[in-house]
Amino acid sequence: MPYKLVCSDIDGTLLNKARLLSIATITEIQRIKEHIPVILVSSRMPKAMTHLQIDLGIANSPLIAYNGGLVLTYNTDGVSQILSSIEVPNIILNNLLKINKTLDIHTSLYHNDEWYVKEMDYWAKREMNNTRVTPEIANLQEVSNTWKALNKGAHKVMCMGDEDQIQILANHIQTYFSNDLNAYKTKPTYLEISSKKISKLTALSLLLESNYQVLLEEVIAFGDNYNDIDMLQGVGLGVAVANAKDEVKTIANRITHSNIDDGVAAVLRELL
Repeated sequence: MPYKLVCSDIDGTLLNKARLLSIATITEIQRIKEHIPVILVSSRMPKAMTHLQIDLGIANSPLIAYNGGLVLTYNTDGVSQILSSIEVPNIILNNLLKINKTLDIHTSLYHNDEWYVKEMDYWAKREMNNTRVTPEIANLQEVSNTWKALNKGAHKVMCMGDEDQIQILANHIQTYFSNDLNAYKTKPTYLEISSKKISKLTALSLLLESNYQVLLEEVIAFGDNYNDIDMLQGVGLGVAVANAKDEVKTIANRITHSNIDDGVAAVLRELL
C-alpha cells in the first residue's frame, strides 16, 4: 500500500539518547516532507515540539500535543489554530493537588504553552533540560483557581517523585477517577495524567478527517511507550523502535532499530 502520511512520537522514538535529532533523521524527513506530511505526536507541550519541527523543516505543520489533548494547526501566517482541546476538569485537578500535598511528589500543570511548577526543584530542572522549555513558578492552587475562572483545565498533569509515592497516587486515580483520567507511567518515577476522552489515535483521526484526504490505513506511525499503543494499532503500519516497551513491540506490525540507532530514519529510507 502507498503510504501518504507519517506520524511519530518524540521522546524515546524520534530523538536520540541526548534528546536530539540525528542527522539521519533530519535528512530522511526533509527528503520526504514535500510529498508526504510528517506529524509529530507527543505528550509534550507545543513549545517543546515546535523547535523540533523547525529543525526538521516542517514548521507550521499541524501537531498533536499532550497525547492528543491538544491538536494545533497553523494558518499561512504561522499563527496557531486550536482544532481540538480536551482538558482535565478543574474539580478533578483540585483533588489531585490536594492529595499531592500529602505526598512528596513534584507536580507540573500544563495548559497549551503554559507550564507551572511550585518551585524549581530537581524534577523541574530535569524536564527543562529535556524539553528546552522553562516553567513558571507559581502557587499551583492559585493557578487552578485562575483557570477555573477562565473555564480552563489542565491538558496534562505531570507528577514525578519516589516510586512508592507515585504508586500511591496511581492507586488513588485508579480508585476514584478510572472513568475520567488516563494515568500512565513513562518511568517508575513519572506519572502523566490526562483526560480519559483523548488518545493519540483519536487526535490523529480528527486531524486526518479535517486537514488531509488520508485514511488511517495509509499512515505509518512510530512509537515506543504505552501511550503509543492505540496509535500503532490503528494505522496501516505501526512501527515500534527496538527500545520500546515489550507490550508495544507485541502489538506493532514491525520493529525497527532503536531510537539511538536511527530506527525511524531506517524505515523511511526503506519504504518511502
